[in-house]
Amino acid sequence: MSTIGVYLAHPRPGSFNHALYGAVVDELRGRGCRVRAHDLYAEGFAPLLAAEETGTVTAAERSGDPVLALHRAEVAALDALVLIHPNWWGMPPAVLTGWVQRVLVPGVAYKLGTADGEPAGLLRVGRALVLNTSDTPEAREREEFGDPLERIWAACVLPYVGVAEVRRTVFRTVTDSSDAERAGWLRQAREQAAALLS
Repeated sequence: MSTIGVYLAHPRPGSFNHALYGAVVDELRGRGCRVRAHDLYAEGFAPLLAAEETGTVTAAERSGDPVLALHRAEVAALDALVLIHPNWWGMPPAVLTGWVQRVLVPGVAYKLGTADGEPAGLLRVGRALVLNTSDTPEAREREEFGDPLERIWAACVLPYVGVAEVRRTVFRTVTDSSDAERAGWLRQAREQAAALLS
């Protein structure tokens, strides 16, 4: 049985991001997965990296934060990962950035000091799915901004911690989308979540 972590970063209940989260969690549970579902805003995940958490995982454990310890233990045991968030200024929301900085630390998600000088990913997560919402048209995103979220997730963060396959979908433009478009996007999100199992 696969264990999949699903992480939502959106502050407003009733948002389309919440609908995506609900659809993905429902689909995966319906397929018999163990789902570790986290609405980071609703849970009040603290995104600020404290000075005592920098450095080794041993140093970070001295912070005594049981929520942080839970997230680190869970992410180390996942088979796949789903991240759901809006594109805000070409970045994930601060709570998710803080989750990355506090959870995906040396000793948990990667190690430094390998023979070739490159970091070695420690996570057993083989696949990741990133679902983003955006109000920026695709051509403008690509031509003016270079799709910064693609670089963040598929080039910088996830390969660094050992994720071999990163899939990403952007649903756009959300603000002026119809009910029919949103229903289609939710079906697509379910299909993509199910594909993590194949």
